[in-house]
Amino acid sequence: MKEDNQNIIKEPSAEYGNPYTYADYAKFEFDEMVELIKGKIFKMSPPPKSYHQEILMNLSRLVANFLVGRSCKVYPAPFDVILPFNLKDKNKAQSAVQPDISVVCNLSKIEDAGCVGAPDW
Repeated sequence: MKEDNQNIIKEPSAEYGNPYTYADYAKFEFDEMVELIKGKIFKMSPPPKSYHQEILMNLSRLVANFLVGRSCKVYPAPFDVILPFNLKDKNKAQSAVQPDISVVCNLSKIEDAGCVGAPDW
């Protein structure tokens, strides 16, 4: 009988007992998509089906069209949302997730890496 290891992720080495941070997450080299939640690595669901992606793109388009002329922007996945406990240093954040869709109105939260702090929607 073949062992089913599809939900097992070999974690990168880290000092025992220390939670992972965004700085660690940014260096991860997994074949699978992962999220960092409260310092722990979680494998994301399998890639979405085409129907899911159609809904995501239609919703993104509708929201983006509604926001034309406003300061808010729409970001569909994959797009990192970094949730730092201390907004002064995103690298110490212990959570980084990828919502299907994010709307950010405070554009100072946007960096090349994604959104630092909670999106507005």
